[in-house]
Amino acid sequence: MGEIWIKEAERLGDGSIGGAMDSPGAPGRVVWHTTESGHGNTSFTNVSKYLVNIMAEPHLLYDPTTDRLGQYGPLNQSARALRNDGLTRTNRTGKVCIQIEVLARAGKPFTGYWKPGPNYRALMRAVRSWGVPDVWPAGALATSYSSASPRNRTTWATKGGHYGHCNIPGNDHWDPGNIDKSAIFRAAPRTSLPTVSLAAVVYGATHSAADEKRHPTYKDDVERLQSALVANGRLKPGTFVKGVFDVPTKTAYAAEQRAQGYSGKDADGVPGPTSLKALGAKRGFRVVA
Repeated sequence: MGEIWIKEAERLGDGSIGGAMDSPGAPGRVVWHTTESGHGNTSFTNVSKYLVNIMAEPHLLYDPTTDRLGQYGPLNQSARALRNDGLTRTNRTGKVCIQIEVLARAGKPFTGYWKPGPNYRALMRAVRSWGVPDVWPAGALATSYSSASPRNRTTWATKGGHYGHCNIPGNDHWDPGNIDKSAIFRAAPRTSLPTVSLAAVVYGATHSAADEKRHPTYKDDVERLQSALVANGRLKPGTFVKGVFDVPTKTAYAAEQRAQGYSGKDADGVPGPTSLKALGAKRGFRVVA
């Protein structure tokens, strides 16, 4: 599971803005909005209260000039900043639909003058913790109020990534304007991912725990794998020996393989390169030989 509350963010409102997602099996996504207001602390205070008063709270409010960040509600529940698309509750699409209101105007793209800092990087850390990829699936953003922008229903329902408000079916706004989409990612570079050695975890899965304890250099790899299995709900905390590829760990990895579509001898609990890379892509580690 990803971050639910960003520790660096100020709490705004009463902390309750929505409910459970309608399609938690769909990929996570982010929607970028602009408040069509000024920026700075006075605007932050006024706009944050206004969004509560009209019951149109996003998850996050961000000031691109001061790096100030506020959070209205948990990221794993819905927000209130989108209109429905007929009977489709767009606020509740995906395992997460993280909505960010930026104190800016669509007519003056904020990436042309912003000053992203540690709070922005914390925002992106939280977004990425939900597996949201650094892509813009819908393509172009609107460049003016009258310009066309893609609002494909299939794309919205099935593709994870970053969207503008202008890309959401059932909505007619053109924010966030013609921002530099690549700057959104450049301003928060991904840190180097930790590694898991395939050879190390295969050794652990095919040798006894006593043998494995004689190779303590493998401990970090196995423990990182165990943490990923816990995060995926395959391995229960307190049921295994940390850093040792014991029976519960092997059983849990077999469950992970089955969840990825493997069966028979391909779901025997011994990590293979493909299943391990898939787990790493989801849980934030890189597979090495």
